[in-house]
Amino acid sequence: MGNLRNNNAFMKKIFCFLFLYIIAILAAIAQQDPQFSFNKETQLTVNPGYAGHDGAMSGVILNRYQWVGITGAPKTLVFSVGATSKLFGLNSGVGFNIISDEIGFFKNISIGIDYAYRMKTGIGELGIGTSLGFFNMSINPEWYIPESDFHQSLSDETGIIPTSEASQLAFDMGIGAFLRSKDYFVGVSATHINQASIVLSDQARTFLARHYYLSAGYNISLTNPLFELQPSAYFKTDGAAFQTDFLVDLVYKKRFSAGLNYRINDAVCVLLGFELNNGLKIGYAYDLTTSALSGYTGGSHEIYLSYSLDLGKNRNKKYKSIRYL
Repeated sequence: MGNLRNNNAFMKKIFCFLFLYIIAILAAIAQQDPQFSFNKETQLTVNPGYAGHDGAMSGVILNRYQWVGITGAPKTLVFSVGATSKLFGLNSGVGFNIISDEIGFFKNISIGIDYAYRMKTGIGELGIGTSLGFFNMSINPEWYIPESDFHQSLSDETGIIPTSEASQLAFDMGIGAFLRSKDYFVGVSATHINQASIVLSDQARTFLARHYYLSAGYNISLTNPLFELQPSAYFKTDGAAFQTDFLVDLVYKKRFSAGLNYRINDAVCVLLGFELNNGLKIGYAYDLTTSALSGYTGGSHEIYLSYSLDLGKNRNKKYKSIRYL
């Protein structure tokens, strides 16, 4: 009877691990790059062509808690900063990103630097860039395996159940282009273009799947000049699955914003933003889950704080971010 209980307990541990492992593999393949509701504020994390787009030094700190109430659900922290530059005497943009993404027993940390060459065109300012950095995937398992020949041999034979912490560091690359005018923006990019291998054990092997992104938005001036409507779309795919967001922002006096985002087959999101002072902004988003997980989670929460400093002679000059075109 004792052995039966031990076997049942062990199988529960195995099932729990496999569930979290599958989620992590799905994250590694279909959603390796974290998901955000504030896609405009996190453009630099997936598109190096975005660097220096607003003629200012702009930084953002963002925290996302996804699927609240589900054990092992994703938690993401982002620090991103970009600025215009005269690097090598060229009109340029530079950027730096740190992303920490936790899901189950897995934790991914990516660090990258961005460079974009910027040029004026007849349809707007274009930035073409590349990103170089490192991606670290690690696992820190926390479970108890009973001491018996059966349990130990099963653990050893599968190989997919690491009994201690493991991690793998990989070189990572991305490319992108971002076009911006007074009334619209368009971005296209690809992350993990080198598709680096990740090996955590003999059997636990994966790779950084290449992701493709397309984003676009337009600024519509309303009859009342105090209000603006800003519809936008955000699409990403790894070639096997895809995700699409449709967002509409209503902006008042270029300082207050309220938005509604529909993420196909996943969530409906409410977004609020407010410029506290010249260049200092705060935003909050709540995702109401519409997928099969809706009965198990209280939704997702996302909050960010950003600041932009004009690098020209007039440091008090109003900047124009991509949210407030």
